Amino acid sequence: MFCGAAQRDVRRKTYNQARKKALSTTPQKRVDDPRGTHDDLLSVAERILNGYLRDKGLKQSTKRDRVLEVFLDTRDHLSTEDLHRLVKEKDPSIGYTTVYRTLKLLTQCGLAFEVDFQDGVVRYEHSLNRRTHHHMVCTSCGDSVEFFAPELEKVQRRIGNKFQFEPLRHTFQILGTCQACRKKNRPAI
Repeated sequence: MFCGAAQRDVRRKTYNQARKKALSTTPQKRVDDPRGTHDDLLSVAERILNGYLRDKGLKQSTKRDRVLEVFLDTRDHLSTEDLHRLVKEKDPSIGYTTVYRTLKLLTQCGLAFEVDFQDGVVRYEHSLNRRTHHHMVCTSCGDSVEFFAPELEKVQRRIGNKFQFEPLRHTFQILGTCQACRKKNRPAI
């Protein structure tokens, strides 16, 4: 058991190091979705979130609104820690718990999806104005690439029809080793 936990900690540390480097030096490897203006997306997202909060008897707050705004500003896969760091840059008074709870609310109301890259870190990506896409994840460095596979949409519909099931969404990931890690780990001749 300890071996599994130790391996997970090493993978998490490796992922965090690679993530910091990637975020600071390279463009994001995200698919190109049609984009509305920031104000349009934020307005739609606020209506969705506020309607959900009203339905659940919860209060709207400026701190939740700020977390939502920062979350929509990025197109990356963010852990709660990542988002908290970004939110603190805009508003130092917002705590980790507020970010964590707001992410859960965003997931519940359909504005965010959890993304699991099999390394023990839960990440989130916003779903607003996003087409269904999939991920290839490097198990060495944690880098990810998004891609579209329309043929998977057809498979989803076909299987749903076969079992008289109405699918809402699916996830598909390819785990492997990226080109950079393969080159880095190639034995010298």
